[in-house]
Amino acid sequence: MSENVIEVRNLSRNFGDTRALDDVTLDVSRGIVFGLVGENGAGKTTLIKHLLGLFRAKSGSVRVFGLDPVKDPVGVLGRIGYLSEERDLPDWMRVQELMNYTEAFYPKWDEGFAEELRKMFELAPKEKIKNLSRGKRAQAGLMIALAHRPDLLLLDEPSSGLDPVVRQDILGAIIRTVADEGRTVFFSSHLLDEVERVADHVAMIHEGRMVLCAALEKIKENHRTIVLQFDEPRPAAPDLPGVLRATGEGREWTLLCEGNAGDIKKAAEGIGGRIIEDSIPSLEEIFVSRVKSRKHI
Repeated sequence: MSENVIEVRNLSRNFGDTRALDDVTLDVSRGIVFGLVGENGAGKTTLIKHLLGLFRAKSGSVRVFGLDPVKDPVGVLGRIGYLSEERDLPDWMRVQELMNYTEAFYPKWDEGFAEELRKMFELAPKEKIKNLSRGKRAQAGLMIALAHRPDLLLLDEPSSGLDPVVRQDILGAIIRTVADEGRTVFFSSHLLDEVERVADHVAMIHEGRMVLCAALEKIKENHRTIVLQFDEPRPAAPDLPGVLRATGEGREWTLLCEGNAGDIKKAAEGIGGRIIEDSIPSLEEIFVSRVKSRKHI
């Protein structure tokens, strides 16, 4: 059995003249939290809909648990918990009715765990879905997504529009618990600081194309922000290998670089620069720098 829960190969998708996905390839292994980051409209939801079998792969291939989600929806969807950005739950139901209704679709539904989640999220059994706040609605959706203990939890922009307390519930203890039980979490977000807190592996998507896909630890190790100082003013930014962004003027320049820290230091010294500050950039800084550098290619 493959260690990959998700395998996407050379997936492309057009909507009219718009290229929503452009030759996307990625693997998601078992038991990790995988964050898909990008701006709104970058292609994140389109990719998730392919994983759910809502879109057929017209170019490339999609496999979830080794299966084609379009050809074998029963084999795939029964093992997935899904929370959409729209929190599209039946408004006319009460919370308890929603739990009873959803239980009928999942033989592995854990009634005790569902009740535990309901209490944790402080969802009243008789409360109608239509009366729930945006945050409570998200928690109700997460409750029914988790209660059958899915092998794969798919979350599409789970924190969108939610207050910090609810975000912490969703992106903290719950996601970590699922991953620690050997299950897999795949979630999309444009909030890169939150992804950085919980993800093991990160893929960055921009205008339908993957600009980076690697373990978060490796991404952070392979990027540095350095401040260089020179004896004489420079008319232009220092030309170092792996520079993604350069700001400054005169004798002092700040560079965000990709590459080995030792090699970057040696190259800086080779052009007469002294490193006076050296730090690891945030995931957001890395993403913005990579996207902007692509626009100049």
